[in-house]
Amino acid sequence: MHPWLIAAPAVVAGLAGVTAYGAAHPRAQIFGPTTFRTDAAGKLALTFDDGPNPAITPKLLDLLARYNAKASFFVVGKFVRECPGLAKEVNARGHLLGNHTDTHPNLFFSGPEETREELSRCGEAIASATLAEPRWFRPPFGFRSPWLGALAHKQGMRTATWSLLPEDWQQKPVDWLIERMKPVASRAREKSAKDSASHRSATGHVLCLHDGDYQQLNGDRTRTLSALEYWLPRWRDLGLEFVTMNEVTERAVEA
Repeated sequence: MHPWLIAAPAVVAGLAGVTAYGAAHPRAQIFGPTTFRTDAAGKLALTFDDGPNPAITPKLLDLLARYNAKASFFVVGKFVRECPGLAKEVNARGHLLGNHTDTHPNLFFSGPEETREELSRCGEAIASATLAEPRWFRPPFGFRSPWLGALAHKQGMRTATWSLLPEDWQQKPVDWLIERMKPVASRAREKSAKDSASHRSATGHVLCLHDGDYQQLNGDRTRTLSALEYWLPRWRDLGLEFVTMNEVTERAVEA
């Protein structure tokens, strides 16, 4: 048997593995630069996906204001068109609005033209509501394709994923979700000396939560709200700085 016939399955499996990693892993840079953490252990980027949600987003905005916490909201275009006033309020309160596509498809299975349209329509909805075009993008489910990075860049956007995903969409008790968010506090307590030996600064979390449900308006995210009511005062007391994606520096892009 020819040697390449023996090696071919291993090569194909290897390529498939690389593609899967590049498409789904939040730290992967294969399909374009991706920001997944902050550049300091004392910085926390709170991010919320799948809104705006009339049932939860206003309550979340009030909760964030109570602790002077700014956040980034990655919104779905179809919901922005249904709730333009709410999208405008998020922006007016000093939070960042990011592009989360128009209908929340899995972009790994979307062709270049469909992907371009999903990004464009969401961007147009945000611009219509706030008079400002989004500068950040988060792919639904975190899935990317080989052409996504270039398309997002062409529309003037940087791509954000996350370093911590507590899976707050799961129908679990609030205590379960609170426990899943504990790494934020643990990271904040780390000594900067831990990384000084390698001449690197400790990095902080980009936390991915959800204020909406991409399948419907008025989705139930009360568990997310309750978990944040527990953690926000504790994170504040730890001295964490709440930052938007605009305040995450280039160092955070590096793996």
